[in-house]
Amino acid sequence: MCGVTGVLHFDGEPASPVVLRRMTDALAHRGPDGEGHHIDGSLGLGHRRLAIIDLSPAGHQPMLTPDGRFVLSYNGELYNFLELRAELEALGHRFRSRSDSEVVLLALAQWGVTALSRFNGMFAFALWDRDEKTLLLARDRYGIKPLYFARRGSTFLFGSEVKAMLAHPALRAEMDCEGLLEYMTFQNFLTERTLFKDVSLLPAGSWLKADRSGKLSQQRYW
Repeated sequence: MCGVTGVLHFDGEPASPVVLRRMTDALAHRGPDGEGHHIDGSLGLGHRRLAIIDLSPAGHQPMLTPDGRFVLSYNGELYNFLELRAELEALGHRFRSRSDSEVVLLALAQWGVTALSRFNGMFAFALWDRDEKTLLLARDRYGIKPLYFARRGSTFLFGSEVKAMLAHPALRAEMDCEGLLEYMTFQNFLTERTLFKDVSLLPAGSWLKADRSGKLSQQRYW
């Protein structure tokens, strides 16, 4: 179990390293083996690490591609990462770690969102494209790993848990009354709603992309 969180300001406001650290610290219980932060202008990406496959510093996140274009914050386990690694090596990619995180990163760099259909595992991640200035969020097919998001004005927040997002001053803990009604009626959520106003749960088997203009695109890939 690892922790993913971050912020993207659509109005160009720089991401605050102090606030990003506060958001990441809220997920410390999910990843006791390390923490990482990446800021690129209005984008802030945080990660708490629970080292499982590669225990070395080479598995540190957020993780960048060799050319620095893509930045990944990832939570999960890819069961077929060795097969995908061999396929990527045959295409000319070279790996610096033994982690499945790097396989996810380079697969996304190679195939884009179509890589999701190749992944066999449980995962939730955020991928920042520094060239296109786009942010991609995605969850595994069955939604085993959680990923929440919220938009307040020109600020877009996301995290493995809502508490990480609440560490940002743009989001306050307010009740979503319709979400409460849904939960009390069905003893579960059948939509993207949560108990928190403006906070949604990215559906299982789906991805969401945010671009620099503030446009959000969401699609189910499975």
